[in-house]
Amino acid sequence: MAKRKSRIQLRSGSELDGLREAGAKAAEVLQLSAELAKAGTTTGEIDLAARDFMADRSCVSAFLGYKGFPGQICISVNEEVVHGIGGSRVLEEGDVVKIDVGIRTESGWIGDNAKSVPVGAIPADATRLLATSEESLHLAINQAREGELLSSVCGAVEAHVGTFGYTVVKQFVGHGVGRKLHEEPQVPNYWDPAEMKARHFKNPRLQAGMVLAIEPMVNAGTEDVLILEDGWTVITADRALSAHFEHMIVITTDEPEILTPRARSYAPAEI
Repeated sequence: MAKRKSRIQLRSGSELDGLREAGAKAAEVLQLSAELAKAGTTTGEIDLAARDFMADRSCVSAFLGYKGFPGQICISVNEEVVHGIGGSRVLEEGDVVKIDVGIRTESGWIGDNAKSVPVGAIPADATRLLATSEESLHLAINQAREGELLSSVCGAVEAHVGTFGYTVVKQFVGHGVGRKLHEEPQVPNYWDPAEMKARHFKNPRLQAGMVLAIEPMVNAGTEDVLILEDGWTVITADRALSAHFEHMIVITTDEPEILTPRARSYAPAEI
């Protein structure tokens, strides 16, 4: 999910331990939920299963009830970009499902991550979109080092996917994470100085202890999106396929640490 709030927090010690626990649990719930994305399964069944996966790990959904969101997790299919609500939709062979999991631990820390998964065999162009989007996430993470400007992270996403002819969603962005789902700073997937100024987005130098949710939302067609009548589900304006990947990381004095560990799904795509 995505938004903003107050000053940037620097986490250390027991705070980071709490965030590591939250990230690990969010990653487990995401993986288990993704394994259910098979033809014949409804998105509502995955949503309910995610609730049980959370309960088994002594955590709850960070999304349910957030500004009125009715689901346990976000489940978005094909042209749906983010914030899809689980329901009666039956998954079909060839679908691309984006699953976004946010959890809150008993100690109050948030874990947030997402991935896009194929339902059975999908077309080569869909695989290429997913591989490119996942690679853009890891390229952005690699830029997330102490002393670098946030813009280096943000710009890495658009620079990579643009070489494949894809666009990034600008309306929704990544964010800081802590005890609140959305904290400062905002983490867009592009960087245009004039636009950032107009949107009041900051460009801080990264410091050890900053916790960020980096989440490329990448479209095969136009960057423009619409929100459906349910008030939540975001779709591409041209109904083209979209992909979404997200990791929660912490800036360190060395390499960035991924707090939501999982194996990569795709090898980098070739132009």
